[in-house]
Amino acid sequence: MTPRSRRVDRLPEYAVAELSVTRKQLQADGVDVIDLSAGDTDMPPPEIAVETLREAVGDPAMSRYAYQVGLPEFREAASRYMKRRFGVDLDPYTEILPLIGSKEGLVNLPLAVLNPGDICVMPDPGYPAYVGAAVLSETEVEYARLTPEARFLVELEDLPAGRVKRTGLVYLNYPNNPTAAVAPRDYLERTVNYCREHDIVIAFDNPYVEITYDGYRAPSIMEVDGARDVALEFHSLSKSFSMTGWRIGFAAGGVALIESLRRVKSYVDTGPFLAVQRAAAAVLDRAEELVQPVVQRLKERRDIAVAAFTEAGLPTPSPQASMYMWIPLDEGVRAKDFARRVLEEEGVVLLPGNALGAGGEGFVRVALTVPGDRIREGAERVGRVLARREAAGAR
Repeated sequence: MTPRSRRVDRLPEYAVAELSVTRKQLQADGVDVIDLSAGDTDMPPPEIAVETLREAVGDPAMSRYAYQVGLPEFREAASRYMKRRFGVDLDPYTEILPLIGSKEGLVNLPLAVLNPGDICVMPDPGYPAYVGAAVLSETEVEYARLTPEARFLVELEDLPAGRVKRTGLVYLNYPNNPTAAVAPRDYLERTVNYCREHDIVIAFDNPYVEITYDGYRAPSIMEVDGARDVALEFHSLSKSFSMTGWRIGFAAGGVALIESLRRVKSYVDTGPFLAVQRAAAAVLDRAEELVQPVVQRLKERRDIAVAAFTEAGLPTPSPQASMYMWIPLDEGVRAKDFARRVLEEEGVVLLPGNALGAGGEGFVRVALTVPGDRIREGAERVGRVLARREAAGAR
């Protein structure tokens, strides 16, 4: 028998990966599958990224180890972006850290700031990588339920009093996956103040910061006074610039936290491919311009999705940000059962909310990552399932 660690046994199955396998099996069987589950947009990366990468890979120096210092021009571009976009001055060499996509930084962070047995607070529902980070670092999890009544915000003041002293890290993600909620400035301010008072590190996961609609502009937590003392913000080029497979992002924050994460990463990886860092630098210097066509297309898809799913029988709120729709189901409908039925009967892949935590029960997540006509058709297919369900219930 092959030995396996208790940590691996404690890792829950990764929901999106499971759905990907099912989708491929159905497609192999000839089913016309509409996949609305994964946050992996169908749009191409910016041409400047492709052109810069094509040129960079011809430079032998780009194939050397990057190490954690990475490519200076990427660090400097990230620093310029933070200044230009949020008005925040960050030293490119001590307050910026290149990442192989923001996911690896989020998962490595507990190793840098927590000890086994410390408590890590995470949203429920939430990005599954947070749970994996806690399990692999042997820290204890305190789930913070996200509810419509609380605007899907993690309220640290609601933590059990006896748990606060052992709490060392909280994951926050706004604009939020999966709920598409946004965080008001006063919420960020009181959360930073609470964490400074109680010595809690904030992992502010911010990959959807540029995907906003109707005049809303998402903030950086670094805009809040005192944030760099307790927070690391994680940025990714995956979502806003359709570069998911490129695996490039960066962490931004105070010197001490950046240094702790850097030390962990120096034993785990040798940094992102230098050619990709060069391409990412070119994108960051034109971020506001390059993201506009992506946001415009996602807004069009959002509007189609809201209308189509509402017409199909699932009234759907219109989000201000992110590439997701968080759709409530009728009372008593179990999310996984509904998603399975939609998949088996109509070939539409929805992400059941409770695949992202028990707090997601009663919701499904729809990703705006396929063309609008496919979203509309997917909603119509879901409507057929709802109609059959209602007819069966009426008999």
